[in-house]
Amino acid sequence: MLFALVAAAGLMLNQDTDTTFAVRQGQRLEVSDFGGSVVIKSWRQGSVRVRATHGSRDRVTVSTEGATVSISASSRHGPAMVDYEILAPAWMPISVSGSPSAEVTIEGSEAEIAVETVEGAVTVIGGRGNIALKSVEGEVSLTGAKGHIELNSVDGSITVKDCSGDITAATVDGEISLLDIESSDVDASTVDGSIEYDGTITDGGRYRLTSHDGDVSVSMPERANASISVATFSGSFDSYLAVTLGPGQKSKHRFTFTLGSGGARVELESFDGSIRLVRPGQIHQQNEE
Repeated sequence: MLFALVAAAGLMLNQDTDTTFAVRQGQRLEVSDFGGSVVIKSWRQGSVRVRATHGSRDRVTVSTEGATVSISASSRHGPAMVDYEILAPAWMPISVSGSPSAEVTIEGSEAEIAVETVEGAVTVIGGRGNIALKSVEGEVSLTGAKGHIELNSVDGSITVKDCSGDITAATVDGEISLLDIESSDVDASTVDGSIEYDGTITDGGRYRLTSHDGDVSVSMPERANASISVATFSGSFDSYLAVTLGPGQKSKHRFTFTLGSGGARVELESFDGSIRLVRPGQIHQQNEE
């Protein structure tokens, strides 16, 4: 089924579109924007409301194929640049693509979220299940999500706050900040930027934080059970906890030590940066100063 919003016969729309249509459980929402902004907020209605600002020669359409409801825009010469404000049910999975550029903000979702844009920041508050956010040239921020989390940027920082679940975060030119995290599987890597982690260190968990040209800071509880591997070529290592190295545990640039029973595996690497174990809450305090 394919229809033009407000104009069923595909008539030309005015510069503003404001329409609402019903959706049902099991459907997912896909939004494609050539450029502009996409703001999606959740509500408890069984419908989607779309407000769009666009050129007078552009047309916003909705297509439904199987369980997928797609929103896109076009003009005479191809894709159109549109600013969207969308209200969608909290249960509805969301996918947004911005090519080549779009600023994307999603708030209040209780479902899966996937966002991919080339130029533009991605900001998400909420989300459950699989969360995949990617921006080539923009910052990526996620707050209050639970599930399997995968965040990527090339030229931008990554910030994750108050989230739980498996986390993978990777960027080339940017910092990675992971705060108030509850996870047993964290993998964060950057080439040119620092990494900070303040969260759980769970027995049996795996935590791998690597930077080529930046500092790595990890909040480590006093009674943590962890086997910690440290590698740095030209940086220093500092810990507020007393660290004892046994015979054969230290080389020139790499060493391993154990806290408690060593239940968690922690790997910390930086080629040209320092590595620090800090008190819980210290990273928050430093960020506020």
